[in-house]
Amino acid sequence: MRSVGAVASEVAGLRVVRLVALPALLVVVWWAVGGSTFYLPGPVEVGRAFAETWFSERLVDDVLPSLGRLLAGYAVAGVLGVGLGVPIGLSRRLRATLEPVLEFFRAIPPPVLVPLIMLLAGIDTPMKVLVIVSGCVWPILLNTVEGVRALDEVLADTCRMYGVRGASRLRRFVLRGASPQIMTGLRQALSIGIILMVISEMFASSSGLGFTIVLFQRQFQIAEMWSGILLLGLLGLALSALFRRLERWVLSWYYGSGAARA
Repeated sequence: MRSVGAVASEVAGLRVVRLVALPALLVVVWWAVGGSTFYLPGPVEVGRAFAETWFSERLVDDVLPSLGRLLAGYAVAGVLGVGLGVPIGLSRRLRATLEPVLEFFRAIPPPVLVPLIMLLAGIDTPMKVLVIVSGCVWPILLNTVEGVRALDEVLADTCRMYGVRGASRLRRFVLRGASPQIMTGLRQALSIGIILMVISEMFASSSGLGFTIVLFQRQFQIAEMWSGILLLGLLGLALSALFRRLERWVLSWYYGSGAARA
């Protein structure tokens, strides 16, 4: 019989193969068709442009400001979404009053609000942060409301009987019980935030990833443009992996004791 270590190594090897196989296949296809037109350079040319473009002062001038605006807008949306979602989820009367208004504003696509936000907040960093907030807040808010609404009534009665009230009840029962739904909303908001980060930087901006990619497109620097798109994909992948680890840690009680180490 094989040892436990051998089985674990085999499982780890299969996991690595699954993670690498599809990206490798996509790169092979890209290499096969790349360079066939001016607008589709090959991976070697894009890789060279990637190194020359992003391992330079553009990392400080464009990438870091974009990430800063993304994280700022995401954090504000998280605080607003959870802060408003908890009382709305707890109060049936408040929920019935606000639900039509929330559904109305949720139905408005955030990119449509960009001209209005520009008029109200100007064209600098506050505008870009507000655009990110305007889209990220809704999945967090609505998932928080649903998570609070779905709290176990038996556990609620138990807290009441044992005198668990106030901040202790909010922290130990409400937020903990609703945390799976809250984390779902935060995960959805992260991908929306990346999209809105790029869109906000395409309007009257002088820095950022969105601005730089559009600038490359207008100057027909096609390889550099593709390198910016590639960088956005890599950033999204890295942020998703970091969030997955954070989610496993926050919800270790939900997934099991070994989730935080997964």
